[in-house]
Amino acid sequence: MSSVIRLGTRRSALAQAQSGHVAVALQEVSGRQVELVPITSEGDTNRASLSEIGGQGVFATRLREALLRGECDLLVHSLKDLPTAQPDGLVIAAMPPRVDARDVVITRDGTPLAELPAGSRVGTGAPRRIAQVRRRNPGVEVVDIRGNVDSRLERVASGELDAVILAAAGLSRLGADSPLRREELALAEWPTAPGQGSLAVETTADAPAELRAWLAELDAAATRIAVTAERAVLAGLDAGCQAPMAAHAVQTDAGLHLQAAVFAPDGGRRIDFEVTEALDEGYIRRNGSGNGADAAGGADPMHAARAFGMSVAHRLLEQGAADLLPRE
Repeated sequence: MSSVIRLGTRRSALAQAQSGHVAVALQEVSGRQVELVPITSEGDTNRASLSEIGGQGVFATRLREALLRGECDLLVHSLKDLPTAQPDGLVIAAMPPRVDARDVVITRDGTPLAELPAGSRVGTGAPRRIAQVRRRNPGVEVVDIRGNVDSRLERVASGELDAVILAAAGLSRLGADSPLRREELALAEWPTAPGQGSLAVETTADAPAELRAWLAELDAAATRIAVTAERAVLAGLDAGCQAPMAAHAVQTDAGLHLQAAVFAPDGGRRIDFEVTEALDEGYIRRNGSGNGADAAGGADPMHAARAFGMSVAHRLLEQGAADLLPRE
């Protein structure tokens, strides 16, 4: 590895902003210069609806190919865009602390989503958000959109759309400043995609030990455990990362709290499951059962988090979630 660390990133303003945050942190721990290497992904060039092109690696595949070819030393992804299966030869070496995982509604006048008049045009391209919008306000028209944050905000400001749904994390990382109004959607009522608000720093399995050590210093254990459980729900449902489902986990005094939901595309049905697992000396145990360590597979907290998420997926499937999900 040269004296300059090469960080591969998508070309969008948001991707480069979040990669820039990681680059600054990595420079601080390594003392090395970090340069961004912009890479164009299929998701950046294919303007079809996300529901049409699917979610299996549409934003990640080209970047991972560049990493394996040695065009860069590491990548930064939005975790919610990553397939749950990890490719051979690559590892997620760090998950920095998660920022705001909520969605926000952007409008011109601050009218809440539930109170927008019938026929109002609400823009979003994610199947989960489309289902949630239809559930929150069946009278609005959902407009399937693509584009960067600035273009979406402009479509509201110009009056083309009455509202758009965006990730709070993206607005925060971009430092977006706009006269438009925000409605922040509480996670309890409006859970978001597995890994939303989180970043994945990926490198090769045979990366230099010093690089792996520097990246380990950027890792946040609480974020990794929570996101591991969320992504295990997605994997257990056998659905892609554009499926109309949500999962959000957070560590509380009682343990790891996980809420998951699967939506019918038209918003007419929602299947939920919510549970807390207690943390005890590195184990994640069924709250109050006293024997969850064995079920979780031992002291490895990541193994336990995956088992926890898989168990929640199983409970959702028992309630009929498979009938609502597209198969990948």
